[in-house]
Amino acid sequence: MKLTRKLVLAKAKASDLDSVRKLNCWGCNLTDISIFSQIPHIEVLTLSVNSISSLSPLSGCLFLTELYLRRNLIPVLSELSHLRPLPRLKVLWLAENPCCGTEPGHYRLTVLRCLPRLHKLDNQVVTEEELLLALEEGEEITTPPSTARNKLATNGQPENLSSTSGLAEVESESDPLNYSMEETNKIREQLGMKPIPRDKFPLSTLTHRPAAKKSHILEAVLLLLKDMDEEELREWYSSNKDWLM
Repeated sequence: MKLTRKLVLAKAKASDLDSVRKLNCWGCNLTDISIFSQIPHIEVLTLSVNSISSLSPLSGCLFLTELYLRRNLIPVLSELSHLRPLPRLKVLWLAENPCCGTEPGHYRLTVLRCLPRLHKLDNQVVTEEELLLALEEGEEITTPPSTARNKLATNGQPENLSSTSGLAEVESESDPLNYSMEETNKIREQLGMKPIPRDKFPLSTLTHRPAAKKSHILEAVLLLLKDMDEEELREWYSSNKDWLM
């Protein structure tokens, strides 16, 4: 079933899609949620107990703070790459999807490595210890080949990116980012924050490693800002988004 404009407006009791802030589509047998490319200001979204397999329509919902996807058909964790551009996403419920696999611990660390700004995952509060462990043991998630934003057009140039995804960027395999302890603490110093002690920093990040891509810059910095409140984070991000891109 396709989620339509008429159904959205009826459920949200709204007059237009631009004014929709909260939407509950629990158990509606949905398979197509492409309508969300037209609902940029959605903040709280419930899509649990449906048949959704792709999260790409949500990549432009930059105001989304809570997303409930329990019991859907999300096949692989790489679908979470579509949620990376969402700077305000703090709550995610993804349990009981095929992508969760049979190893809850590894699954959770992988999700947190991809989305370190989360405050709660599957109804469990995210801890600082988990975030540090996720950097070391979580699996790196890459964009699904079929939806990668660095696909080349027929003329050999990158395709134009959607205007609804202001934080999206073309990823480059040859543009590595090293998360060294020195670089991390330099950023924290610039933000007026205390440095992370050496014994609290993941061992694998104490030396340069070429694993992370440019698209991870936002997640890496947001991980450092967990002790900032929401208003401070918004203000800091607004003044530094050009640098982050």
